[in-house]
Amino acid sequence: MVVLIQEVLREPAKAAVFLVLAVRPGSEDTARALLEDVAGLTRAVGFRAPDDQLSCVVGIGASAWSRLYRAPAPRELHPFRALSGAKHSAPATHGDLLFHFRARRLDLCFELARQVMARLAGHVKVLDEVQGFKYFDERDLLGFVDGTENPTGSKAVAAITVGDEDPAYAGSSYVVVQKYLHDLDAWQALPVAEQERVIGREKISDFELSDADKPANSHVAATTIVDPDGTERQIVRENMAFGSPGAAEFGTYFIGYAATPDVIERMLHRMFVGEPPGNHDRILDFSTAVTGSLFFVPTAEFLEDPSPAPTRTTPATNTADGSLGIGSLRRSRT
Repeated sequence: MVVLIQEVLREPAKAAVFLVLAVRPGSEDTARALLEDVAGLTRAVGFRAPDDQLSCVVGIGASAWSRLYRAPAPRELHPFRALSGAKHSAPATHGDLLFHFRARRLDLCFELARQVMARLAGHVKVLDEVQGFKYFDERDLLGFVDGTENPTGSKAVAAITVGDEDPAYAGSSYVVVQKYLHDLDAWQALPVAEQERVIGREKISDFELSDADKPANSHVAATTIVDPDGTERQIVRENMAFGSPGAAEFGTYFIGYAATPDVIERMLHRMFVGEPPGNHDRILDFSTAVTGSLFFVPTAEFLEDPSPAPTRTTPATNTADGSLGIGSLRRSRT
C-alpha cells in the first residue's frame, strides 16, 4: 500500500485563492465528503489547462478535527496562539478548513474555488477569502523579493514533512496563514536605504545585507531561527500579494508550511515580542497582522479515505530527476 502526498511543494504560482471556512454544526458529513472528492475536482478543472499547474492544498483546524474524524488528532495540532508584544500584536482568528488554490492563471483557481463552494453551499461560513497574485519579479507590494530563503530539493521536503516524531501522520505537514495589511504611504516615505535596513536586504539586487549592516530588528534577522547546535530551521513560504487600489487596501498573505508549527511560532515570537523583548521586527511598523490561523495538512490518501487508522510511513525522498515530486511522490509502508 502507498501514501499519496498533497501537492505542498510546487513551482512558484502566479495566482492563488485562499479560503478559510467554518463548518456549520451538523454539516460535518458534507464537509468530509467534499474533502474526499477535492483531488478529483482539482483534476477535472486542471485538465482543461494542464500546463498551468492547478493544485489545491487542504488544511484542517484544531477545532474541526474531532468533528470530522475519529482518528486521534495530530500531535502538534492546536489553535493558533495569539501574540502581544510591547507595540504589535498577532491576533488568532478561527478557521476549520483552509483551501489553498494555486495555478499560473487566476481563472483556474477561481473555478476550482467556485466548485468547492457550490458543494459546501449552506454548510460553511466564509471567514476569509483572498485572491492573490505574483507582483512583478516575485516581489511583495513593499517592493522586495519575497521567499528568497525558501529551501529547495530534499531540504524543502524535510522542512515541511512530518516524520517519525508523529509516525501515524508521517508525510503530512502544518501550515500557518496570516493576512498583513501595509501602510504603503508611510513605507514609501522611507528612503530606499532605510527600507533596506528594515528588511535586511538590498532592494534591487535582493542580496542580504552584511552582518555589520543588518540591524538586529530587521525582518531577515527576526525571522532567522537557529537551534542551540547551530542548525538553521526553515519553512516554505508561498506568500502572495493582494489588494484593492480603490479601497486603498494593500497587503501580503503569509502562508508558511513546516514539519512542525514550533518553527513558525518561534519566528512569530521573535517578530512580535522580540528577543530580547521589545526588539520587534521593524516591518511590523508598516505591516499589520489582521488574521492568524494554524492548520494540519494531512496526506491526500487520508483525505480520500480517512476510515483506516493512520499507520507509519517512511521518510520522503527525492525523485530520480532531482525534482521534488510532491503530489506524485509515493511512500512505501514500513
